[in-house]
Amino acid sequence: LQLFSQLTNWFMFFCCTRTLSNSLETVLTIVSLYYWPCMRVRGKISSSSRKWALAIAALACAVRPTSAVVWIYVGLIELFVASDRLKFVFLEAAPIGGAVLAITCLLDRMIYGSWIVVPFNFLKFNFFSSGGDYYGTHPWHWYFTQGFVVMLFTYLPFFISGFIYSKYWKLSSLVGWVIGIYSMLDHKEFRFVLPVLPVALMFSGYSLAALDTTDLLMGKSQRSSITPAKWPSKLHIAVFFLLATNIPLGLYMSLVHQKGPEDVMHYLAREALKGEVRSVLFLTPCHATPYYSALHQNLPMHFLDCTPSEQRRIPDESDRFMLDPNSFVSEFAKNWSLPSHIVLFNSEERKLKDFLSIQSFREVKRFFHAHFKVDRDLQSSIVVYQYTG
Repeated sequence: LQLFSQLTNWFMFFCCTRTLSNSLETVLTIVSLYYWPCMRVRGKISSSSRKWALAIAALACAVRPTSAVVWIYVGLIELFVASDRLKFVFLEAAPIGGAVLAITCLLDRMIYGSWIVVPFNFLKFNFFSSGGDYYGTHPWHWYFTQGFVVMLFTYLPFFISGFIYSKYWKLSSLVGWVIGIYSMLDHKEFRFVLPVLPVALMFSGYSLAALDTTDLLMGKSQRSSITPAKWPSKLHIAVFFLLATNIPLGLYMSLVHQKGPEDVMHYLAREALKGEVRSVLFLTPCHATPYYSALHQNLPMHFLDCTPSEQRRIPDESDRFMLDPNSFVSEFAKNWSLPSHIVLFNSEERKLKDFLSIQSFREVKRFFHAHFKVDRDLQSSIVVYQYTG
């Protein structure tokens, strides 16, 4: 039932094929937690288990330095319960962590051509200088009242029930610790707390299993020795309810909602193969499409810049365009290399109809994007204009 919870949660289905670094961090987190002696309830633990846990945890931090939020918590627990604390710190944690850091620094040296500690720069930008705030901010309680609640969706009551009845405070406190730390940052995203979603769903699985026996509901640790011939009606209802709510939402969010950018790039890729595309200008919020990863053609393309500035009061290209599309494109067109295609959302298209007509662009394709707005005005469709002059 814990595996069932993982496989049918809508957000796991939606997110794990998209933000690959967060997904890899999540997998490494769960694998490492399995090997940590201090996090296990029962089972034989080999002498090398903690070393494996440390190596995988260090790799998770190399992938995303913010993963350290998880391992600070776990490391403190290990220090508290371990009898060989000095060995843990000086003969295991320090050498393994140092080795992984050295390897990542060497790889970065090969790529950048100079010595750069990327994890430090990552933490400096996101934590110490609040650079992430440039991309939007949320109230401190967002994860508790919206973010993590939406991720759990209909699994939320089962998570709360499993949290209460399992009494396994180490894992449940880990969820609270991670969400609490990330709540201190103004910039928040669903994917930041993805590594603890599988942990929360474990409690949901425990709660579902508890429906199979009154013993667990009363807080006992052992299941009844009598196996029922069929699932109890409560479990039947719970499983049907979770499937009926999570599968449609997962499919909708994965196949329908905000699918326009991918459809646009696939269309442009087909047209490029025919020799119909010379260059593309994206008059959209920055990073709105998969870009070259979906085009697979060596063609000039340009999207509006949103590089963070040290002087954050200065709006970037994307900000200026969204504030006043007409003024921005009129100025932008004075120095542009005339594109063969322009891509924009319908919410901005309405404001640029006259400009596009004057510049001899006509609509050639329109793709559905979304039924409802998320973080900006409704962008129900995304449109491709082609130069006809």
